[in-house]
Amino acid sequence: MKIPYGISNFKSLITEGYLYVDKTPFIESLEATGKYNILLRPRRFGKTLFLSALRYYYDIRFKDAFEEIFSGLAVGHNPTPLKNSYRILFMEFSGISINNKESIERDFALEVAGRLRAFLKEYQYPAEEIHRLDEHSSPASLMKAFFRIVREEKIYLLIDEYDHFANAVLSEDQELFNAIVGKGGFVRAFYETVKTATMEGIIDRLFITGVTSITLDSMTSGFNIGKNLSFKKEFNQAMGFTSQETESLIRPLVDICGFDALETMRSLGTWYNGYRFSSRAKEKVFNPDMVLYFIDSFDTDECRYPEQMLDENIASDYGKIMRLFSIGDRESNFRLLEELIVNGEILGRHKGKLDLDISKPFECDDFISLLLYMGFITISGAVLDELLYRVPNYVVEQLYYRYFKTEIELRSQITIENDRIKEAIRQLALHNNINPLTEEIRKALALFSNRDFMRMDEKHIKAVILTLLCQSGVYFIQSEPEMNNRYPDILLLERNPFKVRYQFLFELKYSKKKDGAKGLEEKRAEGIRQIKEYQQLADIQQISDLKSYLLLTDGSGIEAVAVG
Repeated sequence: MKIPYGISNFKSLITEGYLYVDKTPFIESLEATGKYNILLRPRRFGKTLFLSALRYYYDIRFKDAFEEIFSGLAVGHNPTPLKNSYRILFMEFSGISINNKESIERDFALEVAGRLRAFLKEYQYPAEEIHRLDEHSSPASLMKAFFRIVREEKIYLLIDEYDHFANAVLSEDQELFNAIVGKGGFVRAFYETVKTATMEGIIDRLFITGVTSITLDSMTSGFNIGKNLSFKKEFNQAMGFTSQETESLIRPLVDICGFDALETMRSLGTWYNGYRFSSRAKEKVFNPDMVLYFIDSFDTDECRYPEQMLDENIASDYGKIMRLFSIGDRESNFRLLEELIVNGEILGRHKGKLDLDISKPFECDDFISLLLYMGFITISGAVLDELLYRVPNYVVEQLYYRYFKTEIELRSQITIENDRIKEAIRQLALHNNINPLTEEIRKALALFSNRDFMRMDEKHIKAVILTLLCQSGVYFIQSEPEMNNRYPDILLLERNPFKVRYQFLFELKYSKKKDGAKGLEEKRAEGIRQIKEYQQLADIQQISDLKSYLLLTDGSGIEAVAVG
């Protein structure tokens, strides 16, 4: 079984026998929906591979290879009238340095020039025509010169990672972003030439991929021809794997290892599923890169899950794009993310356009829409005229807790020692010794208790505890899981491939200091009673080697009470 993890060249993937989940039916859908289309998805979601499929499908140079590449796929059985009928101009903007305006424009122009020259060579234009580009240096002038050379052609323009460098700029310097993307900026001028070429019939079709719409939205008047399909129900599954597709991919592992198929799918769903890009879509999709990473990293000899279920390449990519959390009112954004962590969901309205015009405030719904584009939240339902959003899966939840820890360290000017926390959890897992963990929680609460940013109530204290627990990957951590219509605060459950001696149930109770000893005793009695009720539940009784603790705190000190 050849796993195409990290492979984005469609022809190589197909002809070399790699596994492929057939997304070619969406080629016909894309062709039917319009000429100038935009489909945005979170990082590592299969965008480049889909764009590569379009390149081989429409390029006249691969007409004779059509059967070899597409014969076994849906679009090969039912090809569209436009197959292999275009010259393809491909561009990709992920390698642009962001040191300053001059270096950004230089690198952007070099990328544009390189792609234009490659096009002219691939389609065998005379050398003297290619050399005409040497007379130009700005991205817009290069494009204008190119369009004069190819004015008799009909071109399909494919742009991958259109916003990669712009997002990096935006996260560092909004004024610089506006200078390069807004009115008078070289990026806007570049896309204005593209728009002109569509009006003249040189660019007959256009397809753009990226992560967010901010760059295009910020230069709307210069480029207002694209149709954003990102949240259309019809394209919800164009990138990403459905449950059925994921099950077919892991079936060989299930069969080899004798796993329970439903349980394996449930586990992968918890980690990697959960993305819904339209409120009208019926099915969620898995992040495809995460699923392929799991299969590629799975030890078939020992039937062992990867020790790291979170691909560090994804963590790195998402870590970079998390810098966009600083757009607008950083404090307001932090509160919204805090609400998401504490309550598990937020309400808001999706905005079709994200405009960074300095005369307009970047509001809460703008930030929510940005999070949706980035894949940090997903649509889970609706309440009247607002949508309900939640974190899509456990991988993204882990990323949130990494961010939350970093943010509270910055705000309080402290450092939370990961090594000490990991050792405390080892003591818990191997020896049922909870004292090192309660000591780390006590130290954290003591540091936060006098900070204005830290609200002292049960839910926020729980967020701090979860943040500490998530620094270790030993356990699968569940916050308020549904158990026979009851909701214990925290479960620490054994996570494949790790074997622990104990699993844990924690119930947290917070008593305000002003309520004194009486308040603590009342909370103690309430917590013990609740834990004993949980222990009678069938789902809880099925958890082997379970230890239960009441965590009792007044916001500074903390006591662990063993129950049962």
